[in-house]
Amino acid sequence: QVQLVESGGGLVQAGGSLRLSCAASGLTFSRYSMGWFRQAPGKEREFVASIDWLGGITLYAGPVKGRFTISRDNAKNTVYLQMNSLKPEDTAVYYCAADLRGTSSIGPNNYDYWGQGTQVTVSS
Repeated sequence: QVQLVESGGGLVQAGGSLRLSCAASGLTFSRYSMGWFRQAPGKEREFVASIDWLGGITLYAGPVKGRFTISRDNAKNTVYLQMNSLKPEDTAVYYCAADLRGTSSIGPNNYDYWGQGTQVTVSS
């Protein structure tokens, strides 16, 4: 049974930082590309960042480029999202997802497995 479990969310002031983690089990983690998405209240789920199976190719959404960094540790079956200079508009539930194709991708329909999400709230 595949499980993706996010952690690291919380409440932070604007300008602060958080690091999200997503621990994967039940799959051959190193074969999957991984992505982070987010969904704010009343809005559709949107792409945040992705990383290919080797960790050599990363993609970022425009609003987070230069502030967020995605990385992975295949030995620990974990993907991370380092979020710096957080803004109130970053407030959302953040989800990690796994894509068996292995290539870094922005489309949510490309992803095969999803976590339950972790709440990030940025106060002004």
